Amino acid sequence: MDKVLFLGMLLVALATIIGAFGALLFKLASAKVEKNIFSLLKSKSFFLGIFLYGLSALIFVWALKSGELSLLYPLAGLSYIWITLLSKLILKERINSYKWLGIGLIILGVVFIGLGA
Repeated sequence: MDKVLFLGMLLVALATIIGAFGALLFKLASAKVEKNIFSLLKSKSFFLGIFLYGLSALIFVWALKSGELSLLYPLAGLSYIWITLLSKLILKERINSYKWLGIGLIILGVVFIGLGA
C-alpha cells in the first residue's frame, strides 16, 4: 500500500471520529429542544456539532484525493464504532452483545477492505 493511500485512509478515520463527536453534540443539544425547534439556536452544542460535521466533511473530501472512492468510502463505517463507544462513555448508554458483534463485523470489514487495497 502506498503512502498516499495510507494517508487517505487515516484521514477518513479522522473524519469519522470528528463526525462522531459532532453527532454526540447534536444529541446533547437535542435535550435542550423545547416545543419550538428554533430553541436549538441558543445551544452552543448545536453550533459546535455543525462545525465538527463540516470539518469532518472537509477532511473527508481531502482524503478522497488520495485514493479510490470504492476503497475509502466504506471506511466511513468506522463512524458507527465511534458513535457506539462515545454513547457508552459519555451518555452511559448500554451496549448489548448484538452491538459488540456489529462492531466486530465492521472492524473485520475494514480489515478486508484494507487488505484489498
